[in-house]
Amino acid sequence: MRRGEREAAVRAVMERAVAPVPPELYAAAVLRGNRLLRRRRVARRALWLLACAAVLAFTVWAAEARPWAESPSRTSPPVTGR
Repeated sequence: MRRGEREAAVRAVMERAVAPVPPELYAAAVLRGNRLLRRRRVARRALWLLACAAVLAFTVWAAEARPWAESPSRTSPPVTGR
């Protein structure tokens, strides 16, 4: 198809009458949209709750395990004064 033919085809499509939309389709679309928004909101809240629980669990573990403290060496005996 050449450019002129494509433009003519596009004009023909755009000039057609708009197909009527069934009235129940609007209500169904609104219900589906509300359902999708509710699911997204619940999923977002669940992820935030999971993230907060993970931060809390890490904080409790770090407070108990103290991974930043150096553990005593077990490969050689402790140095004593002579």
